[in-house]
Amino acid sequence: MRFSDSFIQEVSERNDIVDVVSGYVSLTKRSGANMFGLCPFHSEKTPSFSVNPGRQMYHCFGCGKGGGVINFMMEIENLSFPEAVETLAKRVNMPLPAEEQSPEGKKRARMLALNKEAARFFYNQLKTDVGKPALRYMESRKMEAQTVKKFGLGYAPDTWDSLRNAMKELGFNDFEMHDAGLVKKGRNGGFYDAFRNRLMFPIFDAKGNVIGFSGRILGDGEPKYLNSPETLVFNKSRNLFGLNLAKRSKAGYIILVEGNVDVFALHQAGFDSAVASLGTSLTSEQARVLSNYTKEIIIAYDNDGAGQKAAQRAIKILEQLDLVVRVLQMEGAKDPDEFLKIKGKDAFQNLLDRSEGQIDYRMKKIMEQYDLNEPDQKVAFLNDATDMLSDLPNRMASEVYAGRLAAETGISKDVLMNEVEQKRKRKQRSFRRREENNMHPERNAQPAKREFRYEDVRSAKAEEGILRLITRDSSVLTYPMQPAGEEFSSAELRTIFEAMKSIVAEGRDITTASLSGTLSPDQMSLLSSIDNKPESMQNLEKAWNDYTNIIKEQYEIRSSGEDLLALRERIKKKGDK
Repeated sequence: MRFSDSFIQEVSERNDIVDVVSGYVSLTKRSGANMFGLCPFHSEKTPSFSVNPGRQMYHCFGCGKGGGVINFMMEIENLSFPEAVETLAKRVNMPLPAEEQSPEGKKRARMLALNKEAARFFYNQLKTDVGKPALRYMESRKMEAQTVKKFGLGYAPDTWDSLRNAMKELGFNDFEMHDAGLVKKGRNGGFYDAFRNRLMFPIFDAKGNVIGFSGRILGDGEPKYLNSPETLVFNKSRNLFGLNLAKRSKAGYIILVEGNVDVFALHQAGFDSAVASLGTSLTSEQARVLSNYTKEIIIAYDNDGAGQKAAQRAIKILEQLDLVVRVLQMEGAKDPDEFLKIKGKDAFQNLLDRSEGQIDYRMKKIMEQYDLNEPDQKVAFLNDATDMLSDLPNRMASEVYAGRLAAETGISKDVLMNEVEQKRKRKQRSFRRREENNMHPERNAQPAKREFRYEDVRSAKAEEGILRLITRDSSVLTYPMQPAGEEFSSAELRTIFEAMKSIVAEGRDITTASLSGTLSPDQMSLLSSIDNKPESMQNLEKAWNDYTNIIKEQYEIRSSGEDLLALRERIKKKGDK
């Protein structure tokens, strides 16, 4: 929807950023006016994500993301600006104004409507002769009609334009279908169906919208699974197959599997908390999404080498989020679907009940690589095992498992814990060295986001100072000396500067709400990083004039063809007269 500035401002004021962020991040550590927690946008062990209650802003000193409460909702839930405003309004029971949708909002709504109609088309094919190949396949996989309906499965006919023609009859055009990933463009400029002769799994977001598709080929061929590309409504690194159903489960845990068919089979057997990542290894974003719904994850990946490696990667991501992680060991079957067919749901329930903690699982996997009867291999095993224990975020867990390791190997627990602590300290020193290396002035002067690079660092730091002063007291824009937008060396800083000037010229206050409707999320992140830097307000006009003089001086240097050092010296001498 297209919202008025006053409505956006009220939504921001009624949604305290600490309350909103606390729904996703545990904020416990205070440093001055700021609260800190682990960043929800990248993996980290030391909290670098800060929230300033007074300024109603957040900023991550690690990845650089930042802004106000609307930007946070956009980033954390992968929403457009209008959708974030609407979500926050509903959160505080604010009625939405009956106004026209923005162009982006219309496009998103149109794509969701197209995906919904495409899902209906695929599902309806199962009721025709065209869908018989899919029915035979589902029968061979013991996929029951009730569960098929529950997941909305369908069939993409083995033709070039069945879906395309059906969607055209409903008023959708080729370009809309192409943007949604439903058709592809041929060499001759025409369009054809992207999914053909595939069992279709609609992908739903947590709200129940169809955001994409995953097609499983029925015969031979590659790829085995074909997923929708990234679109305006579909981000595969932030969504999980089956989450729309699993979030309603009363199981108390979520079962994480690799494939769509595994999710289907588990739900059909009554295990309604199963989800799968979408054709990729588990991402940190997906892990954070899961942490919003549960505190316990059971990994049930395929029982082959690739599946076990994927499980190890998933464990490292999940353990950073304070989640309880257990791992299933499926003997006699390669995946949950096959296990259920061979041994049944009671056997799978026993497997769940006997699932082992992730530390036991990782220790067992390390032990399997060595013959502990051989002294050199025993030493190698202990080296790997203590290395793994040194990575554990919980030191009590290190103590417990070091004791167990001592009992199994006959090596003193004190010796093992000493080795664990030495390795932990070495890793911490290595981490600090990397942090110090990143503190070089020439690197620290650059924004955290690589997309923004300062060509003229001296001018850019002064431009940052100008923006910082405006956010603290917009009356600085009335001072006699003013920098011109064209004198800014950074296009991004110029955009922020011009936006601030426009807001003040319109008689509005500069707030995160007023800026969020104008600046992009990346620009808001850049501004939040600037705003988090210290700035003295004792002599405001002098600071403003100093920054402005630097900007004008650097602009003259860039505009001339003279040697930079010589020109700077000439300008300095002129100022001394």
